Order: sequence, then structure tokens, then C-alpha cells
Amino acid sequence: MTTPQLVISIIIAIAAVFLICVVLLQSGKNSGVNSAISGGADTFLSENQGNTWDHRLAKITRVVAGVFLVAVLVLNLV
Repeated sequence: MTTPQLVISIIIAIAAVFLICVVLLQSGKNSGVNSAISGGADTFLSENQGNTWDHRLAKITRVVAGVFLVAVLVLNLV
């Protein structure tokens, strides 16, 4: 294994662990009666959704998933 392959493999491993942690930290979608009752409040308060912790975690998830995808493709090409 060459040095670039080793570095990219380490980046993939770190990104994979971080991605798992970030996904597990996100809250699940509401289901059942509770979401039916609070459904109207979600649409009313959706303008402030960009400031919530879950929205930040979703952005972090997309970035880390992108890094993971690019690293895997680069490792495949190296």
C-alpha cells in the first residue's frame, strides 16, 4: 500500500466513523398522533428551521458524506 492510499484510507475511516456519529445524533422524524397534532406548528415555525441543531447536523451529514464519497472515488482511482 502506497502512502497516498494509506492517507486516503485513514480519511475514509475517520469520515465513516464521524458520519455514523452524526447520523445517530440526529433526531428521528415524528410519527403517529403526535406528528398529526403538531403538524400545523411545524409549517408555521419552519422559517426558523435553519437555526436548529438538527438542521446543522443535516448540513454536516451532507458535507461528511460528500467527503467520504470523494475519498472513496479517489482511492479507487489511485
